Amino acid sequence: MIEHAAFNNDGSGLEEKLNALKAIDQELPVVVIVMNVVKSYVEYMSPRGCRELDITLEALQEMGARYYDTFFNPHDVADYLPKIINMLDAPAAANITVTFFQQVRTTASRDWTWHLGSTRVFMRDAEGVPTHVITCVIPIDPLHHVTSKVNRLLEENNFLRRNQHIFASLTKREKEILRLLALGLSAIEIAEEAGISEKTAVTHRRNIKAKIGAQSSYDLTSFAQAFDLI
Repeated sequence: MIEHAAFNNDGSGLEEKLNALKAIDQELPVVVIVMNVVKSYVEYMSPRGCRELDITLEALQEMGARYYDTFFNPHDVADYLPKIINMLDAPAAANITVTFFQQVRTTASRDWTWHLGSTRVFMRDAEGVPTHVITCVIPIDPLHHVTSKVNRLLEENNFLRRNQHIFASLTKREKEILRLLALGLSAIEIAEEAGISEKTAVTHRRNIKAKIGAQSSYDLTSFAQAFDLI
């Protein structure tokens, strides 16, 4: 049996709050999840969520931190986890809520499905340190226009993360040449614009393509657009 040492700001205990939640969670149009952030496991998930994941609450609790890797896309976690950490580090008076998109899959054999989640601190200990967070999650209709936009934004963010170190390795001159290449200028035009020789412009183009792994003009343009050079 798990021991609970968390208390709400008004002195009420975790069990009291969970019982109040269980009394109404069937009426809520969302999946409700309470996470123990100290021991990193699912303290509670509403029956609807357990049904959708096809798992029992007891099995979820036994999974511990593996819960995250099993059901959530790690690319999304990299986006919203820093915000949740900031929320946990903020003073109680800040009363922060973090809202985010996340991809969930019920089993490894099924596709990812988009959900919208909203998280805030649920319980704190006697010193005011967060011990539990509560998250409300709703699925997003795959045919909804938001889904395609979220997919596109996620792809852009993933591209930036993968290539940030490459962009940082480019010199100031190379970034300027990349911008001109992305605009479709020829070596002669770049030489005139940048005040360099045509041979130097060609050398820069070759080096830039090698650094960023570009195979075509489209690749150059896509890279430049991703990092706001054009």
